[in-house]
Amino acid sequence: MKKTDTIAAVATAMSSSGIGIVRVSGEEAFDIIRRIFRKKNGRTLEQMESHRAYYGFIWDGEEKIDEVLVLIMKGPHSYTAEDTVEIDCHGGVLMVKKILETVLKYGARPAEPGEFTKRAFLNGRLDLSQAEAVIDVINAKNQYALKSSVSQLSGAVSERVRGMREKILYEIAFIESALDDPEHISLDGYGEKLNEKLEPLICEAEKLLQSADDGKIMTEGVKTVILGKPNAGKSSLMNVLLGEERAIVTDIAGTTRDILEEHIRLQGISLNIMDTAGIRETEDVVEKIGVDRAKQSAEDADLIIYVVDGSCPLDENDREIMKMIRNRKCVVLLNKTDLSQQVTAEELEAASGKTVVPVSAKEGTGIDLLEEEIKNLFYHGEINFNDEVYITNVRHKAALEETLESLNMVRESIESGMPEDFYSIDLMNAYEQLGTIIGEAVEDDLVNEIFSKFCMGK
Repeated sequence: MKKTDTIAAVATAMSSSGIGIVRVSGEEAFDIIRRIFRKKNGRTLEQMESHRAYYGFIWDGEEKIDEVLVLIMKGPHSYTAEDTVEIDCHGGVLMVKKILETVLKYGARPAEPGEFTKRAFLNGRLDLSQAEAVIDVINAKNQYALKSSVSQLSGAVSERVRGMREKILYEIAFIESALDDPEHISLDGYGEKLNEKLEPLICEAEKLLQSADDGKIMTEGVKTVILGKPNAGKSSLMNVLLGEERAIVTDIAGTTRDILEEHIRLQGISLNIMDTAGIRETEDVVEKIGVDRAKQSAEDADLIIYVVDGSCPLDENDREIMKMIRNRKCVVLLNKTDLSQQVTAEELEAASGKTVVPVSAKEGTGIDLLEEEIKNLFYHGEINFNDEVYITNVRHKAALEETLESLNMVRESIESGMPEDFYSIDLMNAYEQLGTIIGEAVEDDLVNEIFSKFCMGK
């Protein structure tokens, strides 16, 4: 554990709440709390047992600041692996600021964003992938993202990466030893043996990379666009999904002229959803701009929800939309099933080539089927966080892609009959790329950039 100066920050949101927490970490944390904290009987904390809470008051000289609980955690058994104090005070914004100012006055300095977690990483308390999972837990927008982040925080990704690195390192060491001492260590037939050992490593890297698409959906959400002709029920669907009247709904075709964006959750999936202007030929200049924006949004979308008015026959506008959704992830909704139908689900499915879900946005029926269809579109089978690891970090994905490329190059070298030192070069690159995921082969600038994205008290 490195000796460091003492830092302090507010660890809770700066808003009125029942409790606010000021966190202090570093070699002078206990000295500072001794100077500003007195128990109810007026005595200071001379003997402090680790992982105990003490009740009393924060004082600035002769001024009593607040009634608090002080939590004592001696390093290395703390979040940062340093001596750490947490002051639980009343949660008013002014009060929390006053407590922090007092701590700073008596010897601490303001923590930088993410500095507590950065110290946990530098002191070996967490590896880099676990540290990054901390911010993912805080920013999780749905239950899948939260479960995945907690799994990574527990070391799920680290365990897989370390296992791969150990196997690669063994082969590197064997090659280097054989090249240094050929009289005692033979490389005869080694290429075939190494090729067999490469297969599970390549499969593991491919499996982790395949999970990255699901991981992206978990953390960032699905960019979703609702398309359809004017008056097909797009805005009504938007309101049903949101559970509130956000989009204007009228019987007048062309009411929606601009894009309305909202964030919703369906069955644990985050949708960044956009209601767009109805697709049709129009001479109205403003409406035409809205139609053009709708088409552009559809091109950029991860998912298209195409809403069809089942009470009207299909026309040229529908056929134009069906061309747009070809070869795209799309759910087709046969809307207005509460009215007399002019279009059947079978007819629409044959015309669009997509799965059709009958709904009534007005009555809110069929929405559960829509949710299930969206889930099936984006997740490959049932998700089980006890067994599966999902790559949710872009940096991790890039490192795994480099790893996979290097392992494949080793295999190509074996097939081409290249010398064994060529194997070692690519194996070493794979080893180092995996090391960047857990922070064992990473530049200081990257570490600083990662932790700068954290909140101040974390």
